[in-house]
Amino acid sequence: MPDTKEKLLIVDDEPSIRTLLSSVLAEIGYRVRTAEDGFSALIEMRKEIPDILLSDLNMPGMSGFELLAVVRRRFPSIQTVAMSGAFQGDEVPSGVAADAFYQKGSSVGSLLRIIDALPRPERMHSSHAIALAPVWIERNEGDNSGEAYATISCPECLRTFSEACGGSNSLERETDCIYCHSLIHYAIVQSTDQAPAQANPEPSREAQPGSLPQNYC
Repeated sequence: MPDTKEKLLIVDDEPSIRTLLSSVLAEIGYRVRTAEDGFSALIEMRKEIPDILLSDLNMPGMSGFELLAVVRRRFPSIQTVAMSGAFQGDEVPSGVAADAFYQKGSSVGSLLRIIDALPRPERMHSSHAIALAPVWIERNEGDNSGEAYATISCPECLRTFSEACGGSNSLERETDCIYCHSLIHYAIVQSTDQAPAQANPEPSREAQPGSLPQNYC
């Protein structure tokens, strides 16, 4: 039984698995939440970051393989347990970014022992910090329609999508990730080799440290 009310997030696309594990783990003292896939799990993490993540590997949308890789990169202090019926044994499958592995179909008691054996490092995350600075993204050439666009990498789910560059001329912008729907702050800059030539260019000046790019759309 956990010494304190540790927060545990269960991610599985099978409702029966979520219900069973949630009931067992809540009964012994964990604060349990559930999610049906990787994208739903990221939404839950924006509300409150868990101490332990228990994730199935094979799910539609964002799989457990992807989710665990994102969590390892963004929240390395979260203890993670991968679970699947496609692998045997108690070793973490090669290429899976998890601290432990639970074979589906094994006893719930073995899962409890796996969770209990996880190290409990000092937690560095009490809340989800919001980045104050925007993501700087370079403006690309026009697509088939001739409209300029930018390629944005979501800092939440790490997936990439395109965004039209026209419209507002403000330096900082916002958009929603088309995959996980998280809000992204960004600014589009125009590279110097794409900037239009000036008829009477001014003498070049060295950029001062910390100055903002002069060309942006």
